[in-house]
This record gives sequence, structure tokens and C-alpha cells, in this order.
Amino acid sequence: MREQSAKLFRRLQDEICLGLEDMDGRGRFEIDDWQREDAGGGHGGGGKTRVMRGGAVFEQAGVNFSEVHGTLPIAMTEKLTGVAENAPFYATGISLVLHPDSPMVPTTHANFRYLE
Repeated sequence: MREQSAKLFRRLQDEICLGLEDMDGRGRFEIDDWQREDAGGGHGGGGKTRVMRGGAVFEQAGVNFSEVHGTLPIAMTEKLTGVAENAPFYATGISLVLHPDSPMVPTTHANFRYLE
């Protein structure tokens, strides 16, 4: 399920960004690939941040993908599960933050996630 979810979110990020660039006509997304370090200093996943600024329609738009994993701190695991222990986690998803130039067009914020 992890691979299917991450693949879906990567594809959605591509499709949404292409659609927004097409709709905007002028703006283009800048891409920043990033990596996350886990609590022990190892690889904890990463993602791709895409931001468009100064477009014809959008003052600023962000469509971001992440796929991260690691171990939750004991205090957080206890709050979530009632058990005081370290627990592994995995999360992937995309987030959208769309700010149009016109105050007559609604701002959009959305998050779509798969969590274990």
C-alpha cells in the first residue's frame, strides 16, 4: 500500500502542477527536492516542493509531495496509543496552497495523506 500511495501522490503532484501552469499561462513551478534526517541521523525520507510565484492568475501556489518515515518519540506514541514506547511511522501525501492574485477568487488549502 505504501508504494501505491506514494506513486499516486507523485503522479497527482505532476498532474496538478501541469494543470495549474496551463491555467495560469505565465507562471512556472520551481522545484526543490529535499531529504529528511531521522532522529538517529539516518535517512528519514524526503519530498519535492514545487512553488509558483508571480503568475498571471496565482500570486503564489505550492504543490508539495512528501514521503517520510522513522520512529515516533515515546511521548507522542503514548498520546496517540496510550502505550509508552517508541513506534515506527510512515507518511506520504501532497499538500496544496493556492493564492490567486484576485481577491474575488478563493484561496485553496488542502492536504491528502496516507499514514501508518
